[in-house]
Amino acid sequence: MNVEFEFSEENILRLFGNEAAENEPLARLREYYIKNNVYNQVVCDIPLRILVGHKGIGKSALLKFAIHEDEENGLLPILIKPDDILGLASTDKSMLELIRDWKVGLVDLVGRKCLENFGVQHAQSTESLQSAVGKTVNFIADTLRKVRSELDLSPAKERLIDLFLKRRRITVFLDDLDRGWESKQLDIKRISALLNAVRDLSSDNPGLQFRIALRSDVYFLVRTSDESTDKIESSVIWYSWTNHEILILLIKRIETFFGRRVDETELLVKKQPFIAGYLKSVFEPRFTGRGHWANAPMHRVLMSLIRKRPRDLVKLCTAAARVAHSKRHSIIKTTDLEDVFQEYSQGRIQDAINEYKSELPDIARLVMGMKPNKKERIARSSYCFSTDELLKKIDNIQQSGKFRFANRVEAGRKELAQFLYKINFLTARKELPDGLIERKYFEESRYLSTSFADFGYKWEIHPAYRWALQPDSFDDLFRTIELSSDD
Repeated sequence: MNVEFEFSEENILRLFGNEAAENEPLARLREYYIKNNVYNQVVCDIPLRILVGHKGIGKSALLKFAIHEDEENGLLPILIKPDDILGLASTDKSMLELIRDWKVGLVDLVGRKCLENFGVQHAQSTESLQSAVGKTVNFIADTLRKVRSELDLSPAKERLIDLFLKRRRITVFLDDLDRGWESKQLDIKRISALLNAVRDLSSDNPGLQFRIALRSDVYFLVRTSDESTDKIESSVIWYSWTNHEILILLIKRIETFFGRRVDETELLVKKQPFIAGYLKSVFEPRFTGRGHWANAPMHRVLMSLIRKRPRDLVKLCTAAARVAHSKRHSIIKTTDLEDVFQEYSQGRIQDAINEYKSELPDIARLVMGMKPNKKERIARSSYCFSTDELLKKIDNIQQSGKFRFANRVEAGRKELAQFLYKINFLTARKELPDGLIERKYFEESRYLSTSFADFGYKWEIHPAYRWALQPDSFDDLFRTIELSSDD
């Protein structure tokens, strides 16, 4: 490693990345991005794809990369941001009226953005867009043919028009729709109307495609509140990562930061112990801790503390790198990580509260109520439960008051257990024959919580939260948290 390397703020940002993908320079994103199976499902030539996932899982990064690839391939991607649709379908009308508002508004917006991309001003040719709801792509193509000779186009724009007129395909990307989301009935109704509108538009307009990113809690409320959304269920792609993919993402960040090339396809087929050596430029190879963590490979410690979300790894590594810098360490050491575990854990608790309080207003009481009592700590069963034990734990929390979801429906103990699993506070846990721990998340095994038939799994509070729930006894945590298996 370069002896002059230090964890300066500039190096930390370039090495581990920005928490918000939209703020990541495209050139840097291209260096390390991994196009997994979910990416391929989203960018395929199908009219409607709805990408659903938790905050921090990489929805914006995926859309940003897909837009970039469309541009490189001479396609016409249109990005619609929250500010663009601020006034659309924003009043409480009937569902049919809201759907109509979305259709007319989106067609007008897409048409204007497409034509303005070629220098065609709104007043010139888009006044008739509202009547082009069922023939949007043809309308834009006809307009470009009529005014093309009047436009001052660069050779690149000329080529783009030629390709568009030949392919007649527009892909519309809608991101960050949950900004300002409060789970109010109008919020739910508005998003539901949007999903119905884009389903109709993509069906009625050959060549017009939509890619929408939605937070999982937003989709869940919309899906369970409006039975008409069952028609879009086949278009939904659940975004999930394996720890193996996230580890490779980290390796690619490290290797490209130091100017070294790495073959992603080779890394994907190798077992984690055989690729963990790539971390040595930035991390010490083993965690010199206590209990289950003693002399554990560093990659297993990192992967056990993240909720299969790339942003978690960004936050954890960034915090540890800052501590390393303060200690003048040239690599991140065990003590650097230990110094940030509590802060990191508190941040993930706050993330969960912020993300889901619009669905369960009293979520903080539920989550903090899962803190182990003295008896549980002595029995070393603090964070792992059978289904019966989990439901009993929730019963005890409810003694201080019942819980209600934002729609005022009372939440029973099974609904609360399912909620905790859905938000990744709980994971399904099974001990493998070799003694390693397999953890399954809601996105991977939704059936587990639906019936609460455990299929040999127990329920475990994710390790990412435990340092905040038990800040006074780190030694106990090292003895009780078992590291995840390599996957």
